Amino acid sequence: MLPWRVIFVGQLLVMLIIFAIGVAAAYAAFVWYPEAMVELVGMILLLIVAIFALRVGGSIAGRIFPAYNVAEVAVEGPITRNGGRMAPSAPGVPNADQIVEQIELANMDPAVEGLLLKLNTPGGQVVPSDDIRAAAERFDGPTIAYTTDICASGGYWIASGCDELWARDASIVGSIGVRGSRLNVSELADRLGISHEQFTAGRFKDAGSPFKELEDAEREYLQGLVDDHYDRFIERVTEGRELDDDAVRDTEARVFLGEEAHELGLVDELGDTEAVSDAMADRLDLDAIRVQVFEPQMPFAERFRFGVERVAYAAGAGIASRIIGDEVLLPDRP
Repeated sequence: MLPWRVIFVGQLLVMLIIFAIGVAAAYAAFVWYPEAMVELVGMILLLIVAIFALRVGGSIAGRIFPAYNVAEVAVEGPITRNGGRMAPSAPGVPNADQIVEQIELANMDPAVEGLLLKLNTPGGQVVPSDDIRAAAERFDGPTIAYTTDICASGGYWIASGCDELWARDASIVGSIGVRGSRLNVSELADRLGISHEQFTAGRFKDAGSPFKELEDAEREYLQGLVDDHYDRFIERVTEGRELDDDAVRDTEARVFLGEEAHELGLVDELGDTEAVSDAMADRLDLDAIRVQVFEPQMPFAERFRFGVERVAYAAGAGIASRIIGDEVLLPDRP
């Protein structure tokens, strides 16, 4: 890793060279013409090209002289395949595929030597969690997962693919278990006079349908699926975290504060983000690390939609407070 001053000077020189080339080319192409209108158009185009050249130069300079050596990828909120926004004010939560893509991009970046995986999630779907865990496990370099708030269920599944897991004293860690559920609206449908007919082939095709009572064989079948996922979860944790099978099962899917989780071996170390950075520097045999956050870019249309939703949310909250009264507390935005 080059010294910071060399990186700064290198980036500045590359940006200035590309900027000068862009300005000179635009001036030669557009400003030398004597006609006033052409000159005006030329000056406008000169400004556009100059701005574009500056941005391109900055991008190229950043690639030639990267100012980072460690990537950070965040897993925040529910873990799903299609993402899940918490509220209209949220900028959108990356889905599992986008998170995997960012980890892979970091792995392909020659400047990245280590990966920090920020986990603040209550969990989520099984397969998307396993996809993220596998991507972290494939990363070619040291990987440290850390949480400041909560690393539960699918979050802990992901952590099993990293070299270390750090937490704070008051972090919530654990919930090594699997949950399945179903609605039963058959009695309500009877009261409303609603009938439901379903045509299936295969004995368990409609197992779990909310419009009928579960048979014992169906209940056993569905519970078996949950148990299989749970066994897979235990296997991932015991192998990735090097924990005893019985010890993990004895947690009974409970959550623990960071300090107790550390005592149980569910967490490797306790510390803040600065301590995590120091640990990564030690692993890379460096005095310090420079972190670059890898996150998916939100398309303009989606950013615009979120902006409209935020305005609508604020307007609705304001109207509601006027009608209902100021003493009513509106839900906090996450």
